[in-house]
Amino acid sequence: MSETALDTSAEAIADWLTGRVAYYLDRPAAELRPDVKLVEYGLDSVYGMSLITEIEDRFDLELESTLAWDHPTIAAITGYLHTLVGGR
Repeated sequence: MSETALDTSAEAIADWLTGRVAYYLDRPAAELRPDVKLVEYGLDSVYGMSLITEIEDRFDLELESTLAWDHPTIAAITGYLHTLVGGR
C-alpha cells in the first residue's frame, strides 16, 4: 500500500487550517476570513494549543507554543507553514 504525499501547497494548507479552526470554533468554514485574528473569532489558548498540536502532527514539525499569537490569522499561519513545508 503506497502513501499519498501530503499536499503542502499554500492553498491546501489554508483549506486544512480553515477546516480545523472552524471545527474548534464550531462554525462553518465558509464564515471564516483568512485575515481576521483568530482571537476575534473566540479561539482561546486551550484551542490554540490543540491546533498547534494538530499542525505539528500533520506536518511533522516542532512549533513554538506561541504560533497562533505570533501569526494571529489563518493567512499568517498558512504563510508561515508554507515557508516551512512548501515543496516537501
